[in-house]
Amino acid sequence: MRIGIYGGSFDPVHNGHIAMIKSALKSGFVDCVITIPSVRNNFKLYKNKLPPPYRYYMMKETVEGLGLKNVFVSDIEYGIEGVSYTAVVLKELTSDSYIRDFLISNDIKRKKAEEHHEFFWIMGSDTLGTFETWYKPGEILNHAALLAAVRPGDDTDVEKAADSIRKNLGGKVEIFRLDGIECSSSGIIDSGDFSEVPEPAVKFIKKHALYTENTMLEGVSDEARKQFFESAVWMYKYLGGKRLLHTLNVGYLSAHLADVFGCDKDKALIAGALHDCAKELPLEQQSELAQKYSGDLFTEKKLLHSPAGATFAREQFGIEDKEILDAICYHTTGRGNMSILEKIVYLADKIEPSRDYTDLTPIRAAAEKDLDSAMRMTASSVKDKFVSQGRDIHPMTVLMMKDLNL
Repeated sequence: MRIGIYGGSFDPVHNGHIAMIKSALKSGFVDCVITIPSVRNNFKLYKNKLPPPYRYYMMKETVEGLGLKNVFVSDIEYGIEGVSYTAVVLKELTSDSYIRDFLISNDIKRKKAEEHHEFFWIMGSDTLGTFETWYKPGEILNHAALLAAVRPGDDTDVEKAADSIRKNLGGKVEIFRLDGIECSSSGIIDSGDFSEVPEPAVKFIKKHALYTENTMLEGVSDEARKQFFESAVWMYKYLGGKRLLHTLNVGYLSAHLADVFGCDKDKALIAGALHDCAKELPLEQQSELAQKYSGDLFTEKKLLHSPAGATFAREQFGIEDKEILDAICYHTTGRGNMSILEKIVYLADKIEPSRDYTDLTPIRAAAEKDLDSAMRMTASSVKDKFVSQGRDIHPMTVLMMKDLNL
């Protein structure tokens, strides 16, 4: 097979990206395209608007929603330590074992997946002129030819740039014409006009309330921002897409509520983002980790992930701040004498944007004005649910409700 590889931030994915993919397939140079939403782009390290998992799952939903045939999405960069340079990514992706298993997992028949493949790195013609300054460009060309798209209105001397690469690096360069409109992710975000974003991506963005004031992370330190992005990459190994996006949503909302109620925004962001980090670990492991943090305080299966998460975040992600760890530990039950941080994470877990199990509009409105009022509304709903199901309320939750005068 002739395989095109298209890497980028896709922050957000837009019609220009889709046009690039479709034009590459139409060019006849490639039989399929593998898109790779970046994890640690050396040009935008921790500068993307969204952490990697949002961009990865947005691309997956877009490809599926648009019904793009012979287009796949790879998460290969999650297994790469440090900056995901193109040379490093291509070395891994073009290895026989990876590409075979990847193609088979995307419903390509084994015989076809195991045959010899030719790889093409898809890029815009505007970046062709700078290619020789990239990290180890010769190694890139050892793994793939370049497939450059001539963008509308681009005045780059494409043939001159291609000839220079062929002469100086001995690489293969092919050129095709891009059919489609010219737009940019940064322009979309700056203008707030998402009309050039494919409908599946728009739905994804709205569901998680992305590219809003609450997700700009204004006032968050550079270190906390880095920690947030890295936590998203770390948790990708342990959580499925729905759960991972939920816990990151809670991070964003917790940071926003910290602004509203005068809490440490850095701590709220990290505590919220990590609150469900142990949710999908094996129950036996959850039990062992929970025991380390809270002894026998939590024994119910549905609650184990909370104290387990505190231990997991400490031992595996290096979080030592006890306020953050306690907020993770008590995010399901609450407790008596809760700190503002603990209340924020408890509340954000229940009302983050993708939650749709009941009408949360009144609680979300209250959460912007009165923390304890929103807490009472949430705790009252929890109490009603437990009573209707004939379940016992955890002693820590009883103490929380007492403090809230319920």
